[in-house]
Amino acid sequence: MVHVKKLFFVIALSLSAYSYSEIERPLSWQSRLYVDHVLVGKIWDSANQEFVSIEEFTSAIEESRYLILGEKHDNPDHHELQLAILNHLLDLNLVSLVAFEMMDSDSQERLDTLHSAKNQDSEALKEYLQWDEEGWEWLFYGPLIYSAYSSGVSIKASNLSNSRMMEIYGLSELPPELDIFDDITRRRLASDIDESHCGLLPESQFPSMIRVQQGRDYSMASSLSSGKDELMKILIAGNYHARKDLGVPKYLMANDLRLAADSIVSVSFMEVNLNETEPNAYLEMLGDMASHDFLWFTPVVSEEDYCASLR
Repeated sequence: MVHVKKLFFVIALSLSAYSYSEIERPLSWQSRLYVDHVLVGKIWDSANQEFVSIEEFTSAIEESRYLILGEKHDNPDHHELQLAILNHLLDLNLVSLVAFEMMDSDSQERLDTLHSAKNQDSEALKEYLQWDEEGWEWLFYGPLIYSAYSSGVSIKASNLSNSRMMEIYGLSELPPELDIFDDITRRRLASDIDESHCGLLPESQFPSMIRVQQGRDYSMASSLSSGKDELMKILIAGNYHARKDLGVPKYLMANDLRLAADSIVSVSFMEVNLNETEPNAYLEMLGDMASHDFLWFTPVVSEEDYCASLR
């Protein structure tokens, strides 16, 4: 009987350790603007319209089938939080695949032979992958890729190759597999593309740019289709691609009609606005679907007006 009690104690202790294992948050912020903003460090649950603790957030993402970790590409805090989440889930052996917007399909052959190449450190991995340092800073993405590599999970290049991108750009009409949006959604995409190009993009290019945007989201969704179905697939991508109302999750749902919306969890790491303290003001919505399941607020890396230099 003593041995049975001891066994139950060990099991209970083990389950307790699993339940209370949590994501390790950074000790300090690397971005220096608005660090004292009231929202910084808080996590907003859009479905329940409330702030949640790190434990509640952790529990929610551990149950997902697809986890999309958004980002503002140049914010180092977003990448540090992504890494903390990724490492937590890898430690629990919940993940089968990690896909990256930052690599296109031309990189997949190198990724497929990655584990046989025996790269000893991050720099060797960078060289082996022929990483695009000018496009994507290795300081941000190297730790994420190396962590996935070290854990032995599949790594997928999720973006379109340049050749495929130009092919889609030059089409006269949308390929059937991309044609999943109504007119309202397409108009929203056109408006967002116009804004992201500082209003300088000729309107005649809108249809082509929308096709490319949809092609990229379709490609990212397709990159998540392999791996062990019972384990989680993670996508590292920009916040816009992570949107549940018009991004990658829409293609995941279109590609698998049996997929429940709540099996996809989208997290946006969101820089605060100095004059905005209401979390819902950051949460966009198209129709009745919120753009992200969780907003995790961070300081701001830069106030540079990127459009000013183009005008």
